[in-house]
Amino acid sequence: MNTEEIVFQPSDWVPNNQRFPVLIYKDALPIGASSADFETLFAANGWTGVWKNGVFDYQHYHSGAHEVLGVGRGSATLLAGGPEGQPIEISEGDCLILPAGTGHQNLGCSWDFEVVGAYPEGQHADIQTAAATSEMLAMISSLPVPVTDPILGSSASLVESWR
Repeated sequence: MNTEEIVFQPSDWVPNNQRFPVLIYKDALPIGASSADFETLFAANGWTGVWKNGVFDYQHYHSGAHEVLGVGRGSATLLAGGPEGQPIEISEGDCLILPAGTGHQNLGCSWDFEVVGAYPEGQHADIQTAAATSEMLAMISSLPVPVTDPILGSSASLVESWR
């Protein structure tokens, strides 16, 4: 598994998160793994609110939760980091961990694209499509580092990188 870290500065109305980098895990699960495998792994590592779907085709962010996205099927190009962010190519088996405040948008995907999403225990995602208020910025900056990495468990990349 290859890991990449990207820190995004604020982009237009999207605050992003200067404290924690976006983590990209290429080939987090082997070819042939399924959405169910991501669901099981996220739950086993304490990430909750597990859902399965796609990624919105408009720029948005979450002020109340960090988010993990595991690609169970297909492929997509996501624009991470707001309107002036960076396109990221993801495909089956890849995983993105987006710290709260990080903008993301689906720019295009295969017909079978499916992601599994989840959040650290106790955090709840909201969908924000406008500039953050001072209260939202305070919430984003106050969210703790998750206890576990959704893929690798307790002594892993996210836990080390975000501390």
